[in-house]
Amino acid sequence: MLQKIILFIALGLLVGVNSSCMQSASSKGKDTSKQEMSPIFQEELNVNIEQEMKFCEGQLKKSVALHTDFETHPRLIESGEEHWKMPENGVLVWTVGFYPGILWQMYDVTKNEYWKEEALKRTLPLEPYKYNKEHHDVGFMMYCSYGQAYRLTGKKEYRDVLIESANSLITRYNSKVGTIKSWSNELHPQWKQHITIIDNMLNLELLFWASKETGNSVYRDIAVKHAETTMKHHFRNDYSCYHVVEYDENTGAVRNKNTSQGYADESVWARGQAWAVYGYTMVYRETKDPKFLDFAMKMSERFIAGLPEDHIPYWDFDLTGKKGEPRDASAAAIAASGMVELSSLLTKPELKERYCKAADAILNSLASPNYSAKGVNDAFLLHSTGAKPQRHEIDVALVYADYYYLEALRRRKALTIEM
Repeated sequence: MLQKIILFIALGLLVGVNSSCMQSASSKGKDTSKQEMSPIFQEELNVNIEQEMKFCEGQLKKSVALHTDFETHPRLIESGEEHWKMPENGVLVWTVGFYPGILWQMYDVTKNEYWKEEALKRTLPLEPYKYNKEHHDVGFMMYCSYGQAYRLTGKKEYRDVLIESANSLITRYNSKVGTIKSWSNELHPQWKQHITIIDNMLNLELLFWASKETGNSVYRDIAVKHAETTMKHHFRNDYSCYHVVEYDENTGAVRNKNTSQGYADESVWARGQAWAVYGYTMVYRETKDPKFLDFAMKMSERFIAGLPEDHIPYWDFDLTGKKGEPRDASAAAIAASGMVELSSLLTKPELKERYCKAADAILNSLASPNYSAKGVNDAFLLHSTGAKPQRHEIDVALVYADYYYLEALRRRKALTIEM
């Protein structure tokens, strides 16, 4: 009950914040900097980012030495184990791009050619997936790997791979619905028609990039329409999100709103809310449309309102405080990265500080002995949860948690320089 009260206070404040943001300098909007709703906005960053990045580099040196089959990828470390499980790469394996993406990020941090070479060894085998039309995750698979490669090298061949990947992704767009279809019905037979999941928001980044690179507005138009349709149908009145929405493929009407990886259809899956924070922040960055900024802040406020005292969410917000339920550090890392970027995009000092401090509180906990993998295993972070309803990846280290954690650290360092 207390969390719900806090949430509605926060959202009420946010409406005042957003309206004043859109007005002129002479606005009479409320001064929300004096009306903070949560201690999370008072925290200072106590993480030494340089030292934490060196820790991450040391962890990578250990895992790189063990990862010698580049047709596999590090994905998870079970509780009690020291080293990564390395499943085979495959067209249906959405996580293949994260480990090479981590290596590219480390190259960006250190400028050490060693990390570039190791990243390339694990990126180039993914090229055939540019033709992947089986699901929406071609965005995750290729933009986290080849996208980082192109950003840091500018090589045309990597650009070409990414454009082909974007071409594959837009084949799944249904103009009658207004979204990209996420999953196939064959693999998810409980849904009979057009399935869109909240995770799909992050795949839009590939389309925005492709539009800028080629000058072709089709990619961007699809991304914007997907974001708008998702904004209309994927969220409850309290700005929490559904995981899965099924649409009629011929009319675009909503058939069902469900979950796959959350606790219940009407519960709030923590990583889903984190995808929304990150996704709508990115869409605002690419469009500068204020409605997406407004929505990104509302997504963030809803995420923050559900956090326990240590700022790391339970795998589903509706299970917060329930004994025996695992946390999800991956959701925390994704949201922290999104909120650091959100802070960087805002112009009002009190809003920049608001979301920066929220991210700082999360990063403080992730870097603490309770969640750091230091001295435990080869990952960066402990205590992530992949898909508890499927009894899959429960209280483990996950490669995408590490990817977004390193990204959050990089973004936070850049924000410090900016501020």
